[in-house]
Amino acid sequence: MSSVPSLLSRTSARFRGRRAARPGRDRWNTWDPPKAEVLGVARTLTSATRVVDVMHLLRSEDGIEKYYTVNPGSAFADGLDAYLSGLGVHVLSWEEAIRRPFDLAVSCSVHPTMRRLDAPLMVLPHGAGYNRLVTESTGDALVPAGLSRRELMWRGKVVPKAIGVSHREQIDRLAEICPEAVPYALAVGDWCFQRITASLSRRDRYRSRLGAVDGRRLVVVHSTWSEHSLLGRHPDLPLRLVTALPADEFAVAAVFHPNVWARHTPAGVLERLGAAMDAGLMIIPPQEGWRAAVVASDWVVGDHGSTSFYSAAADRVTLLAATGLDELDPLSPAAAFARGAPRLDAEGDLLAQLLDVAARHDPAALRPVVDGQLASVDTSGEVTRARMYAFLAERGVRVPEDAPRPLPVPLPEPVRRARATAYDVTGSHVRGTVRIQRRPLVAGHHTEARGFYAVTTEENHPHWPDAAEVLARTVTDAEVAALDWIAHAAQRHENLNVLVARLDASRCLVRVRGGRQWEARTERAWGSGRPALDPVLLGSAVNLWLTDPERSKDLTGGLTLRTGEWSVQVAFTPPPTL
Repeated sequence: MSSVPSLLSRTSARFRGRRAARPGRDRWNTWDPPKAEVLGVARTLTSATRVVDVMHLLRSEDGIEKYYTVNPGSAFADGLDAYLSGLGVHVLSWEEAIRRPFDLAVSCSVHPTMRRLDAPLMVLPHGAGYNRLVTESTGDALVPAGLSRRELMWRGKVVPKAIGVSHREQIDRLAEICPEAVPYALAVGDWCFQRITASLSRRDRYRSRLGAVDGRRLVVVHSTWSEHSLLGRHPDLPLRLVTALPADEFAVAAVFHPNVWARHTPAGVLERLGAAMDAGLMIIPPQEGWRAAVVASDWVVGDHGSTSFYSAAADRVTLLAATGLDELDPLSPAAAFARGAPRLDAEGDLLAQLLDVAARHDPAALRPVVDGQLASVDTSGEVTRARMYAFLAERGVRVPEDAPRPLPVPLPEPVRRARATAYDVTGSHVRGTVRIQRRPLVAGHHTEARGFYAVTTEENHPHWPDAAEVLARTVTDAEVAALDWIAHAAQRHENLNVLVARLDASRCLVRVRGGRQWEARTERAWGSGRPALDPVLLGSAVNLWLTDPERSKDLTGGLTLRTGEWSVQVAFTPPPTL
């Protein structure tokens, strides 16, 4: 047994030696040995996801072998090793990476310790340009991170051999901050945003994954990190949004900067947002999904983070709940964006503000600011790849003739919980059409009822089920048959006006106070699928119908259920006569 570790050690050492010596054809290879080796350098999860994205511009079929490493020392490095290992790529420790030569190192962050790499270093932004003032990194309260002398220079020499910026404007600022670095700077645009624009045709797929179906519109909350962020200034805003917006008209998702996750842990983030998730909030994981959420969104409620800026650049209705001007370079386009974008009053009527800003939305209003930060939108991949391949030319690697094709971003995989089990319902009934608005109830947050309560059998609040007027069983494969359950529930809950039991996706059994019963089903228009029937929504509609003194004598004439702009026809069949 003692010989196994030493055998593995010798094998690993021989392998590393062969790689460093750049051998010729090796009989263990399936493809030809690589001509060049490139190292992707990550420092935070934000920079890691961006550098992985950019490294896809390097094609393995051109003779390029890719490796990754973590430049240590960041306060936001938690989880980086696991993230890179999970991608199935070559991952080297920092000690391994600095001991061997590479033909190019690519990083979407910069730090003086990267000078230790035996490779020409190309640095790129990990957000929409260079905007944030981070004194801990730059040593200068007036200089944005990524453009400071402390980060770019070592003993009078510029460390990176290429400095990619998203717009020429950043080179102008660099000339004032660190003129020695200007000869190495190049406006390469923003490959990340190019992929966002290439994904617009998949909007319906992303929206379906995020619940923006059946007339629901999507609101995405974006928060960067720090005390100046949306979460820092208004930590309960996600909860307030998801409980203020009618659940059948809006879906709400949240995107948080990876530094939030790294600093407070994934478990801590999900625990802190638990009440909002119980009410329906979806949370996008930090690794991927935020770009799909940008494409899918109708509204963005954000701050000075790059994801909010990208949303405005994609012509989404964008409101800022925090501006972050205290930590932005006042000369940057991000600061101009923070000053010029519409504001959200976090304590005001959230629904009214969303609708008002949407009615006045003019995509051209912020276009000058966006164009001042994102250049070469359609050619970023081509320009970035050409600069990377230039470092590899002496190894015999040639730039591909065709421009890189930006692939659509992956489908989002939101973290979500089961749907809410209690609602505060308002609405009206006029001539067979019932308009309904349901808002989720959250213990400790809900103080005064807007209308009546509708709950499911899974709700365990000590008071809401007793105060409810509608009770619905939402499962279909229940132990007790629907007819028996409704009969027993009517005896146990004399306070109820309406009882509903789901039969299948489009049918429910309904009983009203007094004992009348119907089987309800959705009607299908020609050329369309049969809509699903939500038992809580159905029970709420019937309860509103009961409160109308001019209602018809029974439900056999059917009802139209309307939530916002979406509607469904529901037919009611009484039990057969014996």
